[in-house]
Parts: sequence; structure tokens; C-alpha cells
Amino acid sequence: MFSQLKELYKFVDTTVADIQRQHPQQVHCKPGCADCCHAVFDVSFIEAAYIADFLTLHPAIKKSQHDQAQKAAVQFEQIIQEQAELSTKRIRCPFLGEDNLCLGHEVRPVNCRTYGTPTMIDGKAHVCGLSGFDNKAQYPTINLEPLQNSLYQYSVELVGEEFGQRRFPIAWVFLKTEFFLPRS
Repeated sequence: MFSQLKELYKFVDTTVADIQRQHPQQVHCKPGCADCCHAVFDVSFIEAAYIADFLTLHPAIKKSQHDQAQKAAVQFEQIIQEQAELSTKRIRCPFLGEDNLCLGHEVRPVNCRTYGTPTMIDGKAHVCGLSGFDNKAQYPTINLEPLQNSLYQYSVELVGEEFGQRRFPIAWVFLKTEFFLPRS
């Protein structure tokens, strides 16, 4: 069920590693930094299902992070109600442990995997503010649109158009895990 997603993640991880090798002075990502773990974004249904599957296999993580997930869900809803610009807001990811390490690193979504490297979506370039990339030079950039289109297609194949086109905050996956699990 997740084979296409895992292949996409491999491609993304290889691309990010290539950028890190080409620009080691600019990519400042390291365990414990956690800037990306406060970015506000949502995930595709296929990514949510993959995370939900992981959480069912790791109930201790789900339990230990439950309160953080509830807090994050409330904050996400407030941001949506305010119609605030997501990129300017900060929410602590439910997967972020007390040691500032990701408890779900192996199932982290595309946005997490590409954070810290130059990306583009809707014709707009983005990069982590803690990186060494500056706006006076050109760098390899990961175009997120084809990746998001693939995630959309995988999601529609998994659950149909109605839910396949929607996106969800990770906190919801923690709080409503069963909703995202495949039906048999």
C-alpha cells in the first residue's frame, strides 16, 4: 500500500542528500535543530495514513505525545480561523520529543524531508531561515509541485477523490489515527 510513497521518499531523500553534498556550508540541518519541527503545514492523506500506520505500531509514542498533539490541533484551528499566513506561524510538531529529536523520523512527510534546502512551490522559492543559502546566488531547488501532485494521486488511489484531495495537520493523525488507517 505504501510502496509508491516509500519510493517517492527515497527520491526526495537522495535529492536532498545531493544538495547537502554540493552545498555543505549552506545546509545547516542536524539532529536537535528542530526549526522545521515548528513549521505549520498539513499532509496528504497517503502521508497521514503512513503516519497512522506507524503510530499503531508505536503506541507509546502516540500516548507520550497526545497532549502535545491536542495543543497543536487547537493552535492549527486558531490559525485557520484567523486566516493567517501559515508560513509566518509556529506550532510544535507532535512528533518532536523533549530532546528536540523527531520520534517519527522514518515516516516524516515530504515537507519535513525537504526543509533546509531550497524549495519552490507555486513559483515561489522558500528556504529555512537558519540555512546558509542567500538570495544573491543560485542553488539547486526542489520543485514541490510534482511531489505534491504524486502525493495527491497516491491519496486518490487509496481513498478516492473526496478525501484524497484533502490535507490534514499531523496533530489530527495523532488524535484520530483510526480515521486514516486503511479499511479492510
